[in-house]
Amino acid sequence: MAIRREKPQSFRGSPVLVAIVVGILLGCVFAFLYPRGFFSSDPANATTRRIAKSDLQAASSCESPERVRMLKSDIVSLTESNALLKKQARELNEKLQMAEQEKDHAQKQVLLLGKQQKAGPFGTVKSLRTNLAVLPDESVNPRLSKLLKEIAVQNEVIVALANSNVKEMLEVWFTNIKRVGIPNYLVVALDDHIVDFCKSNGVPVYKRDPDEGVDSIAMTGGNHAVSGLKFRVLREFLQLGYSVLLSDIDIVFLQNPFHHLYRDSDVESMTDGHDNRTAYGFNDVFDEPAMGWARYAHTMRIWVYNSGFFYMRPTLPAIELLDRVAGRLSREPNSWDQAVFNEELHFPSHPGYDGLHAARRTMDYYLFMNSKVLFKTVRKDAKLKQLKPVIVHLNYHPDKFPRMKAVVEYYVNGKQDALEPFPDGSDW
Repeated sequence: MAIRREKPQSFRGSPVLVAIVVGILLGCVFAFLYPRGFFSSDPANATTRRIAKSDLQAASSCESPERVRMLKSDIVSLTESNALLKKQARELNEKLQMAEQEKDHAQKQVLLLGKQQKAGPFGTVKSLRTNLAVLPDESVNPRLSKLLKEIAVQNEVIVALANSNVKEMLEVWFTNIKRVGIPNYLVVALDDHIVDFCKSNGVPVYKRDPDEGVDSIAMTGGNHAVSGLKFRVLREFLQLGYSVLLSDIDIVFLQNPFHHLYRDSDVESMTDGHDNRTAYGFNDVFDEPAMGWARYAHTMRIWVYNSGFFYMRPTLPAIELLDRVAGRLSREPNSWDQAVFNEELHFPSHPGYDGLHAARRTMDYYLFMNSKVLFKTVRKDAKLKQLKPVIVHLNYHPDKFPRMKAVVEYYVNGKQDALEPFPDGSDW
């Protein structure tokens, strides 16, 4: 009975075991027959799709160069359109700024410089003489800005332009600057020979980045042509916030000029005048007898400022003066830079012309001496011969180099007859 009871239990468990075995066998069969799955599509169709896809990619790769060219063309077109729009926007902005400047200009000047004030008692009123300096903009020329930080003293520097044509005079120029002990000076070299010459003599030198308009004149131009370049070159110095004492090369330094400046004007310049009247101005009476009772007409006369030695503060009027002169010299190539410099500085506003609103000061003509004063007056006067000028500018005489050496002999080496061999003027 025990045996009979155990057999039914073994028979009941056997169908489950059979089902498991059958399932495993069927799974193996289907895995072998359908390796990609029972519900997958036809392998032939999958292969076809793979071939079609590869063909499409191949076609796309064939079209990609043309597509790239089209995209590049579109980018160029959009860039040009963008540049044109920027230019138009800039021009409109400049016109707007000009219109705003013209509107209520005087009132805006008052608001800029300070509050409106009441006039004080008689004899106590003083107008503003010194314009505000511009904000320095180092982005104008980072390389020059870095150099000036090393050279300038209290944001002031002597600047001279030179090419190989004035090499001998340049040596006299910087030798006397060194002798006086002036540390803040810089030569703007107009060719590579001057760069090498300055470096070999321990002279601070700077050469501008290539500029076809400047370089062609700098390398081959004469004295007047090269002199005209300074109005373009100096602009960057002022924009960087530095006051500039511009010096021609035909100048002998005998004292430090920075100890004798007033710094109360936009432009402080030496004069071509030779006495108080010509240097500082006088009332010149014009006589026209045909006018009868009104035959005498009073005129104001002053001899011109010398454009080879002047001090400029970094102000808007000073920069405007440089722009005006540089602009006229480019439009009027036969103009003399000194004449244009004085016309723009002195001519008043009148119909059809807006004058420059710049403060100016004339330097003491005995301290900042031109060669006419020296050879025609000073050397012949026992008292005046005892004076020691700050600089002597050989601007009135073409034989500059020998006269420069004679000035050094007289004022530096004490040779009393060094100036005697030269005539008052020139031989031609």
